[in-house]
Amino acid sequence: MPRPKQALLSRERIIAAATALIDAEGLAAVSTRRLAAELGVRGPSLYNHFATKDEILDAVADSIAAQVEIGMFATEPWQKALKAWGHSYRTALAAHPNIVPHLAQGPGRRPGALRMADAVYGGLVREGWPPARATHIGALMRYFVAGSALGSFARGFVEDPTFYAEDYPHLTQAHRLPEHQRSVDEGAFTLGLDALIDGLTLTYDQFGYGKNLRR
Repeated sequence: MPRPKQALLSRERIIAAATALIDAEGLAAVSTRRLAAELGVRGPSLYNHFATKDEILDAVADSIAAQVEIGMFATEPWQKALKAWGHSYRTALAAHPNIVPHLAQGPGRRPGALRMADAVYGGLVREGWPPARATHIGALMRYFVAGSALGSFARGFVEDPTFYAEDYPHLTQAHRLPEHQRSVDEGAFTLGLDALIDGLTLTYDQFGYGKNLRR
């Protein structure tokens, strides 16, 4: 029989299948056997593209990190860049919350994640932040964004008004939070990000980190 014109497998197909599986069932659902079944191939076929399951998870995490906008660090003041990056970062993670625990381990050898770290660190140092503080800000943002994307505060309440009525007098409207999930969770993230940047700006101005910059 002639060979198919296109290979049955590619890295892109494997990453897409793994992403869909993680989104639907979580990290624990991923195995080479399960992925092979989803793709309609034999398990050993995957090893032509990825040596281990962890390599697949890294590739999924990196494909999501690559969706985050980072160009603003080359063109915008650090406050504006940090805010835009924070929102882009959260949007990418919130669309795939089940991968967040793996992605939050750090960039490792993942090129997309390393490009993001390089852009953020380089942009902050270029704006006058000391290298140690730039590192702290990058870490702080990762903690903040990952935590925000990992779960929903609003979805943590039950939609039963009688549950709160007697014992929790200050939570009589808490049953309404789930129906306003997006506005609650995004509003909380925006408030926190603005407060974080305001606090960093006070430090930046107090120590005069930007006084010698040439605009």
